[in-house]
Amino acid sequence: MNHRLASIALSLCLALGLLPRPAGAETVPVRYPEGIVHGWLTLSTLDGKRVAAGDSFQMTKGDRVTTKVVFHFGDGSVHEETTVFTQRGSFRLVSDHLVQRGPSFPRPVDVSIDRASGRCIVRATDKDGKEKTYDERLKIPPDVGNGMVAMLLKNLRGDAARIEVPMVLATPKPRLVKLVIAPAGEETFRVGGASHKAVRYQVHIDLGGVVAILADLAGKQPPDTTLWMERGEAPAFVKSEGPMAIDAPLWRIDLVGPEFGGK
Repeated sequence: MNHRLASIALSLCLALGLLPRPAGAETVPVRYPEGIVHGWLTLSTLDGKRVAAGDSFQMTKGDRVTTKVVFHFGDGSVHEETTVFTQRGSFRLVSDHLVQRGPSFPRPVDVSIDRASGRCIVRATDKDGKEKTYDERLKIPPDVGNGMVAMLLKNLRGDAARIEVPMVLATPKPRLVKLVIAPAGEETFRVGGASHKAVRYQVHIDLGGVVAILADLAGKQPPDTTLWMERGEAPAFVKSEGPMAIDAPLWRIDLVGPEFGGK
């Protein structure tokens, strides 16, 4: 099958709803409850060129936790994701809202997910600049991981070999796919003069069955994301490398600290 035919076949599979619906995976228990946090992030190319500055916010109200990650790009683009979840025994998504717009995103999107109702709304702009809205209702499993992957990894047991996490992906039509996450080694990093260990996790999007084969042939299979987590007494995100959107390049997310005394 040549590239053109594979691309057409993949489009037909997506249009006809042939992506498999993965069964719910085992939920990740809450070992480290989330609280109030404000962190600073930087987004760069893999060769170190900075492309965006970011903020990570987390607030609690009653039994709900809201996280918000915002990146402002030098070219005016914006990535913003707001996730609401509960953490009573295990993590449960309430809602997720992702907005990506600007030159850095070849296909701007606005994706809203309400887990209880299963309603997923995607407003997408194609490569020709045409806007289209998809309003679907999916049977979303309780352990869906949109907006929570790093948090779930933080709460994994250190000896966990692999987990599978359902996720809603805009293709641009909303679909349920499966994240396959597995440890891929350990690396040493330094903070000041102190050495620390980080577990490197590989995050793979499993489209499932024939769709995955066609996606690979058409060059549409999303690249894997690599994510580093420090697994000490208080596990923490260290960095990640991967795409933030379909057709976007690989970018690195790092933690940064404040600088004083500059002009």
